Amino acid sequence: MHANDATFAPRVSDRWVANIAAIAVLLTSLTSAYGQSKCRPVLAISGVKISDMTPPSLERQWTAVVTVDASRCVANSSGYFDIGFSRLKENAPDIDFAEEFAWLSPRVAVSVDFAADEAVEQFWIARVSPCVCAP
Repeated sequence: MHANDATFAPRVSDRWVANIAAIAVLLTSLTSAYGQSKCRPVLAISGVKISDMTPPSLERQWTAVVTVDASRCVANSSGYFDIGFSRLKENAPDIDFAEEFAWLSPRVAVSVDFAADEAVEQFWIARVSPCVCAP
């Protein structure tokens, strides 16, 4: 059969239309799933404290309360988030690092241990995992 044969053209056209329809369905479902993954709770850090040094390790504990506004998420949602820290140290370079915690509405208490010669210069919400969007 030749490409310019009249019976060949409709088959190619039918396949092309079927492929385009399948791609459209796939893109629609991907767009819908992607749209759901964009919902994220709003987190805020408050009540920050650093404890006195505790024997025998002489560590100090940084604590805070993270409030979670998950009103955009389905009920009983949970996920993970990172708090970033800029750590100062007496005899070593300052570094930035992150610690992972689990979020659950309406709030969660968090803590990180620091050595006696370390201090927290800054902290921030570094990453928040998405939740399933409420309808």
